[in-house]
Amino acid sequence: MDEHALRELAEERLRALAGDGARLREDQWTAIQALVVDRRRALVVQRTGWGKSAVYFVATALLRELGEGPTVIVSPLLALMRNQVDAAARAGVRAATINSANQEEWDDVEARVAAGEVDVLLVSPERLNNPDFRDAVLPQLSAAAGLLVVDEAHCISDWGHDFRPDYRRLRTLIAELPADVPVLATTATANDRVVRDVAEQLGLGDQAALVLRGALDRESLHLGVVRREDGAPMGAEQRLAWLAEKLSELPGSGIVYTLTVAAADDVASYLRERGHAVVAYSGRSDPAERQQAEADLLANRVKALVATSALGMGFDKPDLGFVVHLGAPSSPIAYYQQIGRAGRGVRRAEVLLLPGREDRDIWNYFASLAFPPEPVVRQLLAALAEAPGPLSTAALEPRVELSRTRLEVVLKVLDVDGAVRRVRGGWEATGVPWEYDAERYARVAEARRREQQAMLDYQATDGCRMEFLLRQLDDPHAAPCGRCDNCTGRRRSAQVDDAEIAAARERLRRPGVELEPRKQWPTGMAALGVPLTGRIAATEAASVGRALGRLTDIGWGNRLRELLGAGSVDQPVPDDVFNACVQVLAAWGWERRPAGVVAIESHRRPQLVASLAQRLASIGRLPFLGRVTSRGGARSNANSAQRLASLHASLALPEDVAHAVREVDGPVLLVDDCVDSGWTMTVAARLLRGAGAPAVLPFALATTN
Repeated sequence: MDEHALRELAEERLRALAGDGARLREDQWTAIQALVVDRRRALVVQRTGWGKSAVYFVATALLRELGEGPTVIVSPLLALMRNQVDAAARAGVRAATINSANQEEWDDVEARVAAGEVDVLLVSPERLNNPDFRDAVLPQLSAAAGLLVVDEAHCISDWGHDFRPDYRRLRTLIAELPADVPVLATTATANDRVVRDVAEQLGLGDQAALVLRGALDRESLHLGVVRREDGAPMGAEQRLAWLAEKLSELPGSGIVYTLTVAAADDVASYLRERGHAVVAYSGRSDPAERQQAEADLLANRVKALVATSALGMGFDKPDLGFVVHLGAPSSPIAYYQQIGRAGRGVRRAEVLLLPGREDRDIWNYFASLAFPPEPVVRQLLAALAEAPGPLSTAALEPRVELSRTRLEVVLKVLDVDGAVRRVRGGWEATGVPWEYDAERYARVAEARRREQQAMLDYQATDGCRMEFLLRQLDDPHAAPCGRCDNCTGRRRSAQVDDAEIAAARERLRRPGVELEPRKQWPTGMAALGVPLTGRIAATEAASVGRALGRLTDIGWGNRLRELLGAGSVDQPVPDDVFNACVQVLAAWGWERRPAGVVAIESHRRPQLVASLAQRLASIGRLPFLGRVTSRGGARSNANSAQRLASLHASLALPEDVAHAVREVDGPVLLVDDCVDSGWTMTVAARLLRGAGAPAVLPFALATTN
């Protein structure tokens, strides 16, 4: 087929995908030509909505016409996969997916691929290291593939804002592809540093690779920051009130982003109370609920999704009219990626940032989850090397001082680096020497700090906001947009009706969240000398408890962080906090009223916990029975198994307190300052139940979850 006929066919396929009036951009054709005619490797960095998916779907159609094998697309999110499958169908391309949500279909999909009935197979990066898929399916795909696409390729770079360790496995996959199989990597959010890292990680850095970078500005986006007249961020109640008052004025339907799951739930709940049709959306939402929420937004059945960053890459709604951030992301690149959801198919979309005073606290918390220090990683490698066989993640937990989430990330990085290998039954050491790249991790941490400062600078700048973001992305086309609040001088006021502020204040100060008790002991406690296993017996378990609020709340969270933060001074419980605690207890609705109060001894905040417990006992006319004592030193940052082992050794119930518990006829109210993992309450409740308490009702000022 000559080049003219090939382009005509490409234009025909594009019209099937995007409509009768669609025509290929020259850069799109350049990329398609490089893949189909020259069989080159290409990295395409173009703004959201430019048409990157059109490149790989049209290229797939042409390659299939030429008799080549199916395209394999590595895609990071289920929402993105669903959109890609729908888009492929419009282009006349038969697509299928293998991901965590359709396990019952895997065998059928693999059979259809083998039979040549699938043009595009979408897989999540995590599938690349599933032992069965890696060893049985992937070699066949690599040998037969006509094109490999790495979508959202910035995920491969730990310099990027959305690093996914499994993406780094792609370098090995690409190295094993036949030389004439083209590779396409695409992203909308990569600065020069990330582009270089992606090209290096994917082996695209040779001169044969094509790099296409276009202008990232989108003329429909109108950026603004809403702050008080003195330039400071609005308070939580003012921001929530502003959103409730102004949401209906924003064009069409859109997304309200929050920084935490708790904030997404709370904001969505309040906006519904104020009459707005909104739905919360986060990584904790049930997959079916997330899919329904996406469908409702696409069909304009809701005004907005109140979402965490779980709603980001790949969500495609051309007429999305606004994106509002209730709290600033820690990176201008992440911010650009999220606002890129809006304005693809409309002339004007509102992009508004309402920063909060708590933003930096939240950034610092997520930064604390970075790659761990070398001794901890060496501990993990030693545990695998000394094991007689593979160890599951659950079996590894008691042996290393890492939370489950961080342990899984470290294992993936070590796997990509060749130091460990995932096999049936868990993980095993390979014996390959491994070096801790402290210099690189330090550079990444420093880059994160610079990004945080840039996000603060974005809020404060009096220059063009779009130009500021584009310069952060190293866009050579960056220039004043003429549309943002600074360019036009038209800024949205932070003023809100007093009645709306009062309603928001009442909602934010409405105290009380449930504390779900632990139901299962961690796996592998015997290895730590702790005789606890399986389900927690009903006779040893705590009841459902209460906390005044979450540290991540946009309401009580701010007040509780002041009281419980790392730099806070120990003090008796303040009256406003105590009065709110009384409200929580009054609304509890317990089956049986507490008969006594016990405190958990605190070494960090002895005044705070003791005064809270004693004042609660006094106002409730209950006896204060004493304290569960602690020798201190419990590992607050370790995983569940390590945390439980240290608490099992350090917590004790003095005999006089045990006697007092036996003497009262009823449940015990167990008081602490903060619940994180829940194991302190669980171990203390077990001690009290063992002393004869018929029930234990945990109560804390705050919970981190």
